[in-house]
Amino acid sequence: MARALIVGCGCRGRGLGAALAGSGWQVRGTTRDEVNLPAIREAGIEPALADPLNVGTVYDHIVGVAILYWLLGSAAGDDEDLAAVNGARLEALFEKLVDTPVRGLVFEAAGSVDARHLQEGARIAREASERWRIPVELVGADPGEPERWREEMLAAGERALLQR
Repeated sequence: MARALIVGCGCRGRGLGAALAGSGWQVRGTTRDEVNLPAIREAGIEPALADPLNVGTVYDHIVGVAILYWLLGSAAGDDEDLAAVNGARLEALFEKLVDTPVRGLVFEAAGSVDARHLQEGARIAREASERWRIPVELVGADPGEPERWREEMLAAGERALLQR
């Protein structure tokens, strides 16, 4: 059974995780705030406390993960932090992923975060994929259309698994 890690397991992330779990996946979902852990658990997802600004806290939850979903396209926070999680912190994560059994990463390339930050994250993801041969899928589906967004995320995860 494959395991997915959803970094940024808010409402849409929980819906994606529930769909993955319904397909037989084991799913772990992260949040920065302990108050969100019960909602993740109620969705049938193993909750984990991690902050994408501190990549080490995310890395602690990668054990056994085949696909990592980086769902921070609509993350909340100040502009500097949002630039970092779609920039330097994402790059640091990729540098660590190369030495793990993670077989692919799905990057949310659309959302309410400044488009410049999402474009930078997409650039980093593409370059990391080329450099370290980590399959990457960029999903530009509109998060305002949750059903279509979820379908595209699920398909992207499957494609990433097949690339390796």
